Amino acid sequence: MIIDCHGHYTTSPPALDDWRQKQIANLANPALGPKASDLKISDDELSETIEKNQLKMMNERGSDVTIFSPRASYMAHHIGDFNTSSTWAAICNELIFRIHQLFPKRFIGGAMLPQSPGAAPATCIPEIDRCVKDYGFVVINLNPDPSGGHWTSPPLSDPQWFPIYERMIEYDIPAMIHVSTSCNACFHTTGAHYLNADTTAFMQCLTSDIFKRFPRLKFIIPHGGGAAPYHWGRFRGLAQDMKLPPLKEHLLGNIFFDTCVYHQPGIDLLTKVIPVDNILFASEMIGAVRGVDPESGFMYDDTKRYIEASSLSPSDRAKIYEGNARRVFGRLNAKLQ
Repeated sequence: MIIDCHGHYTTSPPALDDWRQKQIANLANPALGPKASDLKISDDELSETIEKNQLKMMNERGSDVTIFSPRASYMAHHIGDFNTSSTWAAICNELIFRIHQLFPKRFIGGAMLPQSPGAAPATCIPEIDRCVKDYGFVVINLNPDPSGGHWTSPPLSDPQWFPIYERMIEYDIPAMIHVSTSCNACFHTTGAHYLNADTTAFMQCLTSDIFKRFPRLKFIIPHGGGAAPYHWGRFRGLAQDMKLPPLKEHLLGNIFFDTCVYHQPGIDLLTKVIPVDNILFASEMIGAVRGVDPESGFMYDDTKRYIEASSLSPSDRAKIYEGNARRVFGRLNAKLQ
């Protein structure tokens, strides 16, 4: 089985975007609406958006299951306040649940959280409870920068995040560390902000004791881990200078990287530097890069091709494709059964 741990609903019907634009337009006067009940999207519309896009590509590329969450750039936690984000997250998560109901063997849910700048992360607990208990989701997307590129929140080691970590451990779910749209003109959303955040989150973990405090906590750092694998020697050296344990002991029991790296040399480096047990197959399809690579003739995000062309042994490929996901996503095996 091939499990893609990183998919987003990037092909949602236009009605969802229309609803969101009305919500944004009325931020100063929420009484003008829209209400959540005003959004009307049929099961047929949802099925069509999936069948013609994600499901079609999954079948063509040979992946079996996608762990699916709302569109990352649409989370936009910097817009409005907590109530704005709470309503928006609830709508987006419900759509993901409906997709799971329509395609239960192919899509398993991941939750968007109703984060908002200045709001305590603990305010997200009710949505986590609902998504895990009622929807059967197996992961949350945790945004370390709800401000949208201005980094006004404390680092991930700060106690304000602990209530979320405690809930994650209680439910045996990991968090994918995933920022949203950048509203800082210095940082392109997918080309800079995402990768900056991946690297920043890794360094925040390196300089903290959160995994000593929460030994069962699990983070997935997407997009191949940002700069971490490429600069592994730098991070090893920094840890050494800080008198910290070796990275394998300090971090790799709790941090995992995905394969959303869109060229062969990048995958080869990732699989050479990072232990295979810490790598999860993913494509972020349909996501940040949608074109055809003229050097290969295939889509950039067809990441299975890179794994197949690597020097990995069959047993190591099996870990990346399936085994590691079953281990990291504590609730996944039950869903697959």
